[in-house]
This record gives sequence, C-alpha cells and structure tokens, in this order.
Amino acid sequence: MKFRTTNNEIEIYKNDSWSPLFIKGVNLGATLPGKFPGSLPITKDDYFRWFGMIKDMGVNTIRIYTIHKPVFYEALVEFNQRHGEDPLYFMQGVWSPVNLLEEQEDAQSPEVTKAFKEEVKRAVGAVYGDITIPEKDGKASGTYTANAGQYLLAWHLGTEWGPKIVQNTNEKHSDAAPVKGEHFQSKQDAAAFDKWLAELLDYTAQLEKKHGWEHPMTFTNWVTTDPLQHPKEPLPTEDLASVDATNIETENWEAGYFASYHAYPYYPDFLRLTDKYNHIKNTEGKVDPYKGYLRELKDYHENMPIMITEFGVPSSLGNAHIGPLGRDQGGHTEKQQGNINADLLKTIYQEDYAGALAFEWQDEWFKKTWNTMSFEEAHSRPDWYNYLSNEMSYGLLGMYPGKEDDIQIDGKQDDWQKLKDKEKQDITPKMDGWKSITTTHDEGYVYITAKLENNFSPSKENLYLGVNTISGGITQGGPLQDAQLNEGLETLIRFGKEKETKVLISSDYDYHNQLYKGEKGKARISKDTGTFQPWQLPVSLKLEPPHAKYSVPFKEVEVGKLPKGTAGEFDSKDYQPQVLWQSQGNVIEAKIPWALLGFSDPSKRNVVSYETHKQETNELKTKKAEGIQFVPWTVLEGSSKATGLSEEPFPVTELPLYKWEPWTKVQYAERKKESYYEMQDAFKQLEEIKK
Repeated sequence: MKFRTTNNEIEIYKNDSWSPLFIKGVNLGATLPGKFPGSLPITKDDYFRWFGMIKDMGVNTIRIYTIHKPVFYEALVEFNQRHGEDPLYFMQGVWSPVNLLEEQEDAQSPEVTKAFKEEVKRAVGAVYGDITIPEKDGKASGTYTANAGQYLLAWHLGTEWGPKIVQNTNEKHSDAAPVKGEHFQSKQDAAAFDKWLAELLDYTAQLEKKHGWEHPMTFTNWVTTDPLQHPKEPLPTEDLASVDATNIETENWEAGYFASYHAYPYYPDFLRLTDKYNHIKNTEGKVDPYKGYLRELKDYHENMPIMITEFGVPSSLGNAHIGPLGRDQGGHTEKQQGNINADLLKTIYQEDYAGALAFEWQDEWFKKTWNTMSFEEAHSRPDWYNYLSNEMSYGLLGMYPGKEDDIQIDGKQDDWQKLKDKEKQDITPKMDGWKSITTTHDEGYVYITAKLENNFSPSKENLYLGVNTISGGITQGGPLQDAQLNEGLETLIRFGKEKETKVLISSDYDYHNQLYKGEKGKARISKDTGTFQPWQLPVSLKLEPPHAKYSVPFKEVEVGKLPKGTAGEFDSKDYQPQVLWQSQGNVIEAKIPWALLGFSDPSKRNVVSYETHKQETNELKTKKAEGIQFVPWTVLEGSSKATGLSEEPFPVTELPLYKWEPWTKVQYAERKKESYYEMQDAFKQLEEIKK
C-alpha cells in the first residue's frame, strides 16, 4: 500500500513514513486530431513526450478515463524508472457501459452489471500487466505485460451519471438489499444506485487484492447528481436524483475511499442564478458562487476526502454557457484560460480538497458542443477543427490545424512566399483597387492575404470580402451600397475599425435564427435588403414552466468578431493563435474559421444549405459546395458607393473559384498553450497559499 485516505487527505508512504499529498493532476484523453477516441492512436513516443511536459508543469498525477493501449503502461513504467524517487502517478478510470445504461435505464440490470464488471476485470489486468485483451471496435486491446501497479494512485469508476437512469434504478430497486462486501459496504438506507456502486467498488477491490495491492477508490460524480439541493436551478433534471458517496463505507480496506466530482464554474445554470452563496467572497471581495458551492459540497462530505477530478475552461472563439466572474464556457484567449484555471485550482486548494485535476491535457477535435453540433456532421467531426466548438479547446497542450505553424498572422506575406505553389491559390479579381488576393486553408481556417493598390486605412474605409458558396443569398442593399450582384452572398467578412471587424451572416441564411426563431424573438429575414446579421451562438435557451421551475430568458453571444493583432512566432511562449487578422500598409492578412463561413464539414466541402430546418431533428441540412468565391469591394467612410463593383449586375459567378481537394488525412501542429505556463506557475504556488 503506497497511498491511503485520511479524514480529509490522500497520504503517500515515502521515506518510511506517511505524509499528506495534494493531488495536482490533469486528465489525459485517448485520442489525437483526425480520430475518434475508440481508435486509440496515441503512440509510445507521444506518451513519453507528454509525460515529460506534464511533469514539468508541476503535475503529480494523470487521470485516464478508460483502458489505454499497452504502450501507455509501458511508457509510464519506463518514464518513472528514469525518475526514481519522483515518479508520475496515475488514476485508472473504468468506463461504464454507457450505451447499455441508456438503453436499459437501469444500472442494476444483470446485463449492465455484468458488462461493467468485465470492464473492471480488463482494467485491473491492464494496470498489473497480466492480461491479453482481444480486439474489439472502440476498445483498447493487446497483450499487457508492464506492471504499473506501484504508480497507481487510485481507481476511478464510471462516467457522469444520467439523472433519469439514477432515478429509475432507485425506483425500480427500492427494496434492494444492502451490499455487504468484503471491502465495501452500503449503508442500510442507501439508494439502489449507491448500492450498485458499492458492489462495483467491492468487486474491484477483490480483484486488486489478488495482485497484492490496495489503492484508494472512488467513483465519478458531477454536480448534476450531487447530494445537495439547488433551489435556483431552473431545470428539474439537474436536481432530479442524487448519487451519494457517504452512503458507502469501507470494510477491511486500509487504502480507503474518497469522493470525486467533475465541477465547472458555469454549469448547471444555478451557479449563475443562485443567491445561496452571496456571503462567500473571493480574495478580491467578490461574490464567488463556485467557491460557495465547493464549500457546501465539502461540508456535506465531512470526514472523508473529496477531490475535484475535472475543472477548467476552454480557449475557444465559441461560448456555450455564461459563468459568474467571467468564467464562461469559452470565449477566452489562451492566457485567459490559464488565469481562470489557475484561479479555480487555487480555490479548490483553499477549500481543503484532497486534489484537483484540470480538464484536460490535449485538445480533442472529436468532441461535440450542444450549441454547434446542429451544424457539424457528426461522422467527420474529428477531421476538422471548429473554433466555435468550445469542447475542442480545453487542452493545455494545443492541437492546432496544420498550417498554424506555417502562417502566423502579422500583416506580412513573408511566410506565404515559403508555401509551395500547390498549397496556395491566386484568386485575384480583375478589378480596380486590388493588386492580388491569395488563399490557402488547413483543417481549421481559410487563410487570405490581399495586396491593395493603396494603403488600407481602417479609420477611413471598410474593406469587404463577400463569400459565395452555394446558390442563394443577398444580392443587393446594405453594405453593397449601390451595387447589385448576379449571385448572392451567404456570409460577409468586414475589415475596418477593431470593433467593426467581423464575419456577418446573410439574414436569409442565418441558421441561428432558423434554429431558435421561436425563442429568439423577431429576426430580420430578407433576401433583398442586404441585411447581414451578427454571427451568434445561444448560451442559454428560453425556459418556461412546466418544463422548468421558473422562466429563464433566451441568451446569445456574438462570436463573429475577428481579433486584430500580431500572432508572433508559433514556437514562442507568447504566441497568440486567437489573432485572426492584421494589416500593414497595403497588405491584409486573415484566417477565418470554417464554421463562420457556413461549413459543416470542410474536409468534404459541405456547407449548411438553405433548406428549412425541421424542428423534430437537431441537424441542419447540408450540401456540397464547389468552392468559395470571394467578392472584394471597399466603401469609404460616408460614401454610398461600393468601389470595385462597377458592373451592373456584378458577375460574381465569373470570379475565380477557390477550390480544394477533400481530405481524409489530418495534419496538425502540437504546442504548449500559454495556459500551460499559467498552470505551471499555479501548481508551484499552491504550497505558498495561506488557507
């Protein structure tokens, strides 16, 4: 036994004595860009490289959610053998049979329990290097020979539980007998779901005991199924059922047991709506609902250690929830991500938790977000990087689209000269004011650089690039001024003053309006008046009784703004990937996220179509585009003339078409984010924090 729990802490046996160990951790995913997690593409070299970076960040523990391939355990053992007395520990997660659980809505069904125990058995064998797992789609397989047991910190069973499954299990098995296992037992009055977890913990303990070890144990939980009451939570499902760690006790298991939660500062909604924690303030004297929640949760789990095994915010253009104190689910630069994560880490530490594990180590492109999944094609989500989907950008290690390290936005064209001719396309139109327009792309962006005949002056003029992908769209009015086009525009890129530079979307194409017209209120939709709307994402849907406890208004945020700046060198600590455009003299340079141009899958040239969305489905209709035609013009301040669009109507269809071959293989560039360094400092500072 190397680790054990006490009343409030995890202890480590080192130098012939027991001492407290605060778990400074990070969650490690199982995949890379271009792949779903079931393919487990991470190599031994990747693990070695990452372990070094993770350790340098100040982390002492990695958490994995499921069984990884044998190379993970081999790499960890070899890495730790090189680090002697200061190894990197890990928590082994055991993935619950989620599909079976959702299908049966009964955790105590024999099929679910059998499947879960089989996965536990495989996980124990993998950790102790004592199993050969046969091939099965979506699962790790191979011969496991590396014994990583001495580096295991804890077992972490299960996934975030669906409240309806918990409720149904409890109701269906209300008369279930208490569990009295060899090492874990349930209290007499425990709910059926808690008894089921006690049985699984005991089964894991029995298997582990055969290998001569005892390790601390926990199961996954989250705010949605915590044992607390949240009076200001509008959604009944968020307070429907509880999973309670205090209903389980150890028996002859000296390594102990602790509670763990995934807890984010922006979800569920009660965290931004509650007044329950108004008396809890942070070090700056501001009301901090997250700190208040942590304190109440800690008080509930009296005399047992409790750990936050997921926390964090993403560095993404898109946002999915509003959090108090600016801790939103997205809309952050990498530095802001690091600052917020560091603040959350310190708060968890100050509230006497046993550990905190940041979510997550590497960006994962396969992830979906509730407010962007309608306009993404699910089967190809890992094949491109959607900057509007916050779920893809939680990593402290950035997984950037393939040309991110080739083209840094700075308003210069030097790096463009280094691209091979086949990687870029000249789409210069034959019109006054433009010397050249060149485009290229990668898995995340369309890159554009233009050279004008005169210097660009954002304070005196607006520069427009209309975007035509499919038939339809705006042909006159609005920013087009006195001009008329022979083919409509779906989206519009406007370069001007900093706050005015953004991507806009045609009112008749704006699928945000289409998806949420019943909640959003009046939406101006016209094909003829030139109405281009700001690009919006919802961050809160309209909630009304009886589907909610009380009314909550629809809330949206604008996501089409293009930050201006100089990105710097890709390998630099201070590199700014969020910079999306810059101008110098007569040169303009930009990278535009695919999703802002209407693309649902750029790897196949698919865009959202104009077909009416049917309310019974969540997915929008899509169609294949031949490519993109960019329509450039300039409007001087106070002028009603669209300089450059002289012909009537202007022949959009005769402009050069930017076309690319569909891709199946993904290129990406790996780099530590600025948030990595912020967290590195925060982990080092923990011991200095005065509670």
